[in-house]
Amino acid sequence: MGIPTIKSGCLVLWWIILIIRYINTEPPKNENSIKVLSLTLHKPKTLALLSYIVKAMAIIFTTTKYIIRKYNIISPKGLLILKTKIYLSLLALSLLIAVITLNYYEVANPVKEVINTNTVPITESTTKKVIKKSQDKFFMKGIWVTYMDLDMSDTDRSYTSFKKKFDSIVDTCKEKGFNTLIVQVRPFSDALYNSSIFPYSHILTGEQGKNPNYDGLKYMCKKVHESGMRIEAWVNPYRVKSKKVPEKLSSDNPYVMDNSIGVETDDGIYLNPASKKAQDLVIKGVEEIVANYDIDGIQFDDYFYPTDDESFDSREYSQYKKAQNNNCLSLDKWRMNNVNTLIKNVYEKVHSLKDNVQFGISPQGNVDNNKEIYADVKTWCSKDGYIDYICPQIYFSLDNPALTYEDAINDWLKIKTNKNIKIYSGLAGYKAGTDDSDSGTWSDFDDILKQEYEIAIKKNYNGIMLYSYSSLSEKSATKEIANLTMKLN
Repeated sequence: MGIPTIKSGCLVLWWIILIIRYINTEPPKNENSIKVLSLTLHKPKTLALLSYIVKAMAIIFTTTKYIIRKYNIISPKGLLILKTKIYLSLLALSLLIAVITLNYYEVANPVKEVINTNTVPITESTTKKVIKKSQDKFFMKGIWVTYMDLDMSDTDRSYTSFKKKFDSIVDTCKEKGFNTLIVQVRPFSDALYNSSIFPYSHILTGEQGKNPNYDGLKYMCKKVHESGMRIEAWVNPYRVKSKKVPEKLSSDNPYVMDNSIGVETDDGIYLNPASKKAQDLVIKGVEEIVANYDIDGIQFDDYFYPTDDESFDSREYSQYKKAQNNNCLSLDKWRMNNVNTLIKNVYEKVHSLKDNVQFGISPQGNVDNNKEIYADVKTWCSKDGYIDYICPQIYFSLDNPALTYEDAINDWLKIKTNKNIKIYSGLAGYKAGTDDSDSGTWSDFDDILKQEYEIAIKKNYNGIMLYSYSSLSEKSATKEIANLTMKLN
């Protein structure tokens, strides 16, 4: 083997090492790589040392061969043996470097295991289990967006203005640490979306029934989900009109077309919970939203029976008693059953359409007060088939003389005996920093909402919902909101 051959071979090995050095100078991140000798290859000093060794070997081999030939120190046969040893040494060194190099790349770039997802059949039941497991781990940080927050009267009422307004709402809520928007999309038997059942809301155009030429809910779902949050459609099931809002009902409002489904009271107009036609109207309205929009939940608020006056539904109750030959429920239990029937049918309709959509109710925060509006919260919180979650509006301070926040929290835990039902706490953002609410006890501290949030967590509640978006910009609530959102983030 000639001197050029030895030099060439060593030079090739030297370049191989340099190439390895510059291909990847970062150490492997695999924890097991510490056991592999090749871990040291990423160190420039080690590679430089190896390159110098190869150079030195080449010089030694060349010099040795030159001296042997010039001074005839070894016989031709001995020279052949020496050449053979040199060949074998170079071969061994090359193999060593090759093995170290392969080990290095095997550790640095491990082959990912391919999992065959077809080995386990995906069925409807397994899908539901996955959805439920995901929902069980979810911690609610919700905020209510009222129809007043979406009022377009201060704009030119264009689609561009609507998007700008709602974009600001979403960005603010996300920045504050909320993960769910509960948006009021049917405040007065109307719709902030394209509906074949209810007229367009006056909130968008200033006049009920007038087409805004855009679908508000469709855009809201898109925007919220693009921002990585959830959106629930907040529906007022029974209210048609308050005293002054809206000023006029449209000709295509369901109550205007058939006033037998509702009742006028001193406070406004409401659908009659005892009316089968009214119940069907509410259910079809929910069905329309769930079927046509990418929402994550449906929520009813605390508007049920607007009065306990016996005359409100006396005609329907008389018909009921006659059909039962007077072997019937009392008026209170009958009214409660009317509401329960609606709630159960809505729950079934929602889950028959999309099982991943949640159905929840936000009743009054005092458990006992719900009896007065015939909201059977004890049944809803203890039995399957009514709701997925309950979010009582626990709008009390820590020291409210009538009922403290923590006492109310505990009262709801006592009646929520069904482990399948999640429980959230409604927080009174609108009271924060005020000096006239709950006997002035909201002015005692500037971190009441934060403390209530911590109490809810301590009591194993599944989250909170803040009422409402407008409270985020109230000057009186600035410190309270800052302390709360610091915890949310």
